Amino acid sequence: MASIGVIMRGKYGERLVETIRQYSSLDIVVTEIPSNLPDFIDEPDEYFSTLEIDPEVFNTDILITYSLHPDLTPEIVREAAKHGVKSVIVPGGVQKAPLSELKQIASEYGIHVEVDEICCTIGESPDNLAFTSRFGIPEFEVSVSDGKISDVKVTKGAPCGSTWQMANNIIGTAVEDAPAKAGLLIQQYPCRAVRGQEGGIHKSAEIHKKAMEDALKKLKKD
Repeated sequence: MASIGVIMRGKYGERLVETIRQYSSLDIVVTEIPSNLPDFIDEPDEYFSTLEIDPEVFNTDILITYSLHPDLTPEIVREAAKHGVKSVIVPGGVQKAPLSELKQIASEYGIHVEVDEICCTIGESPDNLAFTSRFGIPEFEVSVSDGKISDVKVTKGAPCGSTWQMANNIIGTAVEDAPAKAGLLIQQYPCRAVRGQEGGIHKSAEIHKKAMEDALKKLKKD
């Protein structure tokens, strides 16, 4: 069975861990780093060595790191690569991760590295399918009765759990209102994604709205 490691930082990573445990059978190893980190880390390799990271988190197939720090994240990815981790997923967007350095590490060690602003945009690769076949860009099947949504089966959902929350709360919604309602429910979910600007939670809402539109189109076609 595939295994996944998660490095949490304070509250970041909590919901992903809960969602993995609730909606998959993946073996999961969780460790934490301090929520308060220096703004700049002059010697990242030395600082990394002082952190009490459970080494077992690097003995996994896939690693997700919520380090959210442009100096520390490359050290974590490099350590994962040295241990044979196949794929590293870095939430938080490019502001929290130096893409050029991460690409260099990926090239040097032959490891797949993906940086995403929000977790519901994680793309599939041969190296992370154990995770992304269940979590990432949302996909679901809907049933309709008397012009209303009667059931939603989530085949793939956002790692924060918002897709399943939406699915539970959209039952009974009129078909014509369902796409907009799906997006609204996602924005009401207490997601960690950025709010009040383009992207972030608004992008997640649009993704779920489209997923509902696609599910209804498929149902009509079938």
